[in-house]
Amino acid sequence: MSEGLEGAAVAEARRLAADAERVVVKAGTNSLTDAESNLDNEKLDKLVDDIEALLTRNKEVILVSSGAIGAGTGRIETSTGTVEESQALSTVGQSHLMHRYTESFSRYDRKVAQLLLTQHDLENPERFTNFRNTVETLLDWGVVPIINENDAVATEEIRIGDNDMLSAAATMGVDADLLVTLTDVGGVYTGNPKEDRDAERIEAVGTNYDTVQAMVAESTSDEFGGIQTKVEGARDVSEHGIPAVITKSTEADVLEKIATAKPVGTIFVPINGVSDD
Repeated sequence: MSEGLEGAAVAEARRLAADAERVVVKAGTNSLTDAESNLDNEKLDKLVDDIEALLTRNKEVILVSSGAIGAGTGRIETSTGTVEESQALSTVGQSHLMHRYTESFSRYDRKVAQLLLTQHDLENPERFTNFRNTVETLLDWGVVPIINENDAVATEEIRIGDNDMLSAAATMGVDADLLVTLTDVGGVYTGNPKEDRDAERIEAVGTNYDTVQAMVAESTSDEFGGIQTKVEGARDVSEHGIPAVITKSTEADVLEKIATAKPVGTIFVPINGVSDD
């Protein structure tokens, strides 16, 4: 369902997404790890395969990747009872995560680079300028930047939604043309699809944002809480004239479908600050 949005506006948003020359792809923890929190090689390789589909179209791709804490949990085999333990696990998992990305991208003779950020890096003008210049240089070199929160020194960012707002800020900060958030559900729904069989996927969000946000807030549970920050991040970039898509990471050729204007997940139509009342 598209909640009353005009078909022409949705089609135009899909065209903008397909024509995007610089794309930020955000992959959540569940899109990279298995049920035991081990880094899932098959999922990671699929993500890299999907990104390669964009790179072969001469698009620039910046990857915002969660999964460090989960990957660390799988290797250390301990529960995360405290913030300090989560931070320590992130340092174990981050090195393993980057090792696997290096291996997987090398199948296509691609090189990757790691950037670890906190909110302070985005808010401080000098630090943000350094970040942006580094990203531009890496893209000029044909290197894929892989960004993650610096969990080892940050505390608030470890909570639900850790990288959702970071990916939105990065999208706007490096003048990207599209944000794609990959998750373990098929998009934004009228209810929690993990609990409500009647929940319908919302095809597009634009001027109907307030209505959609209310539905998301009502249906959110602890297990499904991350969708709220994904919706907020997508909304932020759409208010800056940039389309955003929230979709399922396991869908076949998911990024290729977006690059060919096929309908997948939920697309956020650029709305320039306009919303319903």
